[in-house]
Amino acid sequence: MPRALLSVSDKAGLLILAHGLAARGFELVATGGTSRVLVAGGLAVTSVSSITRFPEMLDGRVKTLHPALHGGILGRRDRPDHVAALQQHGIAPIDLVVVNLYPFEDAAADSDTPFETLIEEIDIGGPSLVRAAAKNFRDVLVIVDPRDYDRLLEALDATPTLAFRFELMRKAFAHTAAYDAAIARTLGEVRLEDHRFERSRATDPAHRRSALDADRIALTLRKVRDLRYGENPHQRAAWYRIDGSQGSDPRVRPPGQTRWAGAADFRLLQGKEPSFTNLLDLDAACAIALEFEAPAAAVVKHTNPCGVAIGASIGEAYEAARDADSVAAYGGIVALNRPLDAAAAEAVVSTFIEAVIAPSVDEAALPVLARKKNLRVVTTGIDVRNGSAIELRSVLDGVLAQERDLAIEARTCWTAASLPDGVRVMTRRHPSESEWEALRFAWRVCAHVKSNAVIFTSARRTLAIGAGQMSRVDAVRTALMKANEANIGLSGSVAASDAFFPFRDGLDAVAAAGATAIVQPGGSVRDEEVIAAADEHALAMVFTGRRHFKH
Repeated sequence: MPRALLSVSDKAGLLILAHGLAARGFELVATGGTSRVLVAGGLAVTSVSSITRFPEMLDGRVKTLHPALHGGILGRRDRPDHVAALQQHGIAPIDLVVVNLYPFEDAAADSDTPFETLIEEIDIGGPSLVRAAAKNFRDVLVIVDPRDYDRLLEALDATPTLAFRFELMRKAFAHTAAYDAAIARTLGEVRLEDHRFERSRATDPAHRRSALDADRIALTLRKVRDLRYGENPHQRAAWYRIDGSQGSDPRVRPPGQTRWAGAADFRLLQGKEPSFTNLLDLDAACAIALEFEAPAAAVVKHTNPCGVAIGASIGEAYEAARDADSVAAYGGIVALNRPLDAAAAEAVVSTFIEAVIAPSVDEAALPVLARKKNLRVVTTGIDVRNGSAIELRSVLDGVLAQERDLAIEARTCWTAASLPDGVRVMTRRHPSESEWEALRFAWRVCAHVKSNAVIFTSARRTLAIGAGQMSRVDAVRTALMKANEANIGLSGSVAASDAFFPFRDGLDAVAAAGATAIVQPGGSVRDEEVIAAADEHALAMVFTGRRHFKH
């Protein structure tokens, strides 16, 4: 009689599987909690303790760590010496191991879970059983995912192929690797103070440990789905998420027809599947729209904003963002920081865009959006302002990691009477009240524009964007060209530069374009020359002390 060892925390589908195994002649061996469920389900079960001849002890910490079990799993059937050793010690082979682990990640997902509770959710025996079975995959089938139960029973009705066994082996080792990575990643958030272990709070920078404090970052990636292709049709691509990454609070998740499982709560409501470049643009657009407290919209192309605006309503914000560069907005990606209502939907479908993303979509907006069947409509609960997030980039067969860049110096209002640390006026003329409002708006957008970047804005929308140029003068010229083509005047606007002006020529070009005030980080060896130029033009110039390069 073949023997199956079952020890699962997630009991979903367990009884159906166990009845299926019993019907196929398997002896069922199970640990305490699993055994109780099986017995209650009317199944005959052999307890682990009866095999090990040792009771479960230490609150269940020790129950499966025993040669009577591991010998039965690890013994190779093609080795006469292994078979003889098992017979000598009275150990029966185990042919199937079904294990899923203590729900550590569920506990870790709640930042309020006490440290001692986390420790108790670290499974020891389970990973050992899984790794033993996976190592001996030619003789032992290993199942770690309840979604594979049906496939297992189907395979047992024939003869499980070597390919099937190998697939389960690889999945098992990936499962234990992800589990250990989740533990290591979570423990990286724990600090020891006064002999007490405390978990960091991501929302409290003063008590947050950076993932980059660690010498080693343990990450595993879980595939969400394959993509049609990458940036170009000849490149393969897939979408992965970092195991253990959390979306929004499930109590405020928007409804949707299709769940993009685990990937920051993305839900595709209609349209074709997002492409590789769509996803990059959706992320970039979200980052901009979520900078603002007022209703805000961002239209993005190739991760650069074409237009950004705030408004009294989300529809008004979208129309202003679109009209900031209506030519570039054609075929763009739109992000909104408010639910997409029917009025905004009418504005969206009046323009050809590839995709729109919002926190949710009102029921009344759905039939309006459906008029453009190819329009991708996505909802998400993601908050890209999470300061604990890290960004990864592949380079030279390695990986660069950095904390997400946040324009935190613009989180509060800028006024003559109240400025955040580091933000200061450098010129004789100080900004007016309306210029302060516009400068803050410009700075929040500029941080998301590819370097070198110089942009011109009002207090409520972008007017001209010079992105990704090799010099700041070129960035100004590009912005001016865009404004002239769109018949948008820059007289009375404000400007923002993502990094300092190395020479006064860039500042002179900003003044010539019509701006009356400018914000930049400062820090050039020629700052005094640039400040003097601003004074010559009667510009108000503000330094922030922080640059926002974006590559």
